[in-house]
Amino acid sequence: MRRSSAFFVVSRPRKARCFAKHKGSFNLNWSDRHRFDIPSKTDGTGCGHEYGLRKLMRFKIASDKLGGCKAPRKKSRACFKSRVLMSAIALLIANAVTQSSASEQHFITVGTGGVTGVYYPAGGATCKLLNLSREDHGLRCSAEATLGSISNIRKLCAADIDFGFVQSDWRHHAFHGTSRFEEDGAHDSLRSVFSLHPEVATLVVRQGAGFKALNDLKSARVNVGGKGSGSEASWNVLVDTIGWTEADKKNLTHLGSSELAEALCTGEIDAYFALIGHPAALIEETQSQCGIRLIGFDRDAVELLTKDVPYFSEAGIPAGLYGQSDFVPSFGGSASLVTSEDMPDDVVHTVVETIYKNFEDFRKLHPALSQLEPADLVAHKNSVPLHRGALKFFQEQGLLPESSPEKTE
Repeated sequence: MRRSSAFFVVSRPRKARCFAKHKGSFNLNWSDRHRFDIPSKTDGTGCGHEYGLRKLMRFKIASDKLGGCKAPRKKSRACFKSRVLMSAIALLIANAVTQSSASEQHFITVGTGGVTGVYYPAGGATCKLLNLSREDHGLRCSAEATLGSISNIRKLCAADIDFGFVQSDWRHHAFHGTSRFEEDGAHDSLRSVFSLHPEVATLVVRQGAGFKALNDLKSARVNVGGKGSGSEASWNVLVDTIGWTEADKKNLTHLGSSELAEALCTGEIDAYFALIGHPAALIEETQSQCGIRLIGFDRDAVELLTKDVPYFSEAGIPAGLYGQSDFVPSFGGSASLVTSEDMPDDVVHTVVETIYKNFEDFRKLHPALSQLEPADLVAHKNSVPLHRGALKFFQEQGLLPESSPEKTE
């Protein structure tokens, strides 16, 4: 037998030598130099091993030389047994190599949000960047459209997804077992991976509507997001804080984000609410169909909502955006990617490293991310601990000190 650093070798001599496993792939070589490879990695279709094995088996059927058996006119029983034995060995080795290659890959799913928001393209871009470099790290990623923050947290805790984008308020409540998560109890295994853009509470009405302030919308047809969404829950916290009754909320609607522009412009709803990054494709789409106006939040309401909480702060929408002549006062938090503490450190480290190394491409994917800087990945207040893999990466890049605790608040 002649050993090779890259393949298994069987030469032509009368006695079959043996197979020798080494590293990534194997060939069967005959003295006439014919080679039939079975690669260690697929060809992109996911069936590289099987394809190579089919080629090998076709050749074995056609050839009487396999295993060094000569082809006498009358096949001997020993030669037949040798061919069968060598075929079985080749099949076992190919199966082992296939399983080994598959075990080297780690498949992850990222929960996002509605298709017109920021979470969906952010999740898609995260997966695209990971998949483009999967030969380097073995991660394969898929993005899943969801109802948003609360849905993502519940899916994450049920192990239906591996990562998810969430609002700062529901990240906090899930970790501490408060508000909508009081019955669930604290999800103290939740871990932050990195922060993204600020998310601002936004109210949109038609240009000619008579609504001037939040309280004017009592009993109006306000769309507050899908059932169980983070936007719906944040709206309920908002209006409960300022004293709305159940009667004031009787006409709330729960259309999907893709329906809102048409619904507002045709008069099906009077307003819609969203915690969203700006500029927002949803509002631009609405503006393209009819005139719009944004309603601001008065200072008293903002102070009530931001007092003594780590997840909200004063915010606003700049003058000039969406044709608004004045600054629109509001409140908001930040979006972030989260996972479980059980996610392997090297997987989380790879996710953060991939975004960081391709940061310019990442922030070009949506206007709301265009002002994002690398330091913003850890700049926002966060009451949920950083995952160990993320903490390690940010310390390596000097974005956090070596002695920094997991919590970034």
